[in-house]
Amino acid sequence: MNYPRALLAGVIAWLCVVMTFYVLEHIPFFKESETVQAFIAAFTIIFYAWSAAWFYYKKAAKKSGLKAGIVITGTALLLDLLVTVPFIEIPKGNGYQTFFSNPLLWILAVINVFTVYVYLKRNTSVSQN
Repeated sequence: MNYPRALLAGVIAWLCVVMTFYVLEHIPFFKESETVQAFIAAFTIIFYAWSAAWFYYKKAAKKSGLKAGIVITGTALLLDLLVTVPFIEIPKGNGYQTFFSNPLLWILAVINVFTVYVYLKRNTSVSQN
């Protein structure tokens, strides 16, 4: 497993998700509904995870789809811990507990891991290790 490349793929995926929420929070209709934002994020995260997997597997061994998905998603969650919550959520009046207890976060994390796994399965014939 190429950990530096997986970490970079996680940073890319995280940046895309953060930018998506930033844009949605500045559009009047979407700004008012966290449910609509979550629905859109659930669809866009598939594209972002697919892109992160493409980036990762472009120069990495074509194995460990589940492990790569976990590392990519773990990187994004770590960046949420270090950047998103202290610099975005806390100024809005939310905290770590509110952010990390939100079921949407964990649904998006599972979608992300699963998408990376599916990317490898669809684009290679190598068995998972």
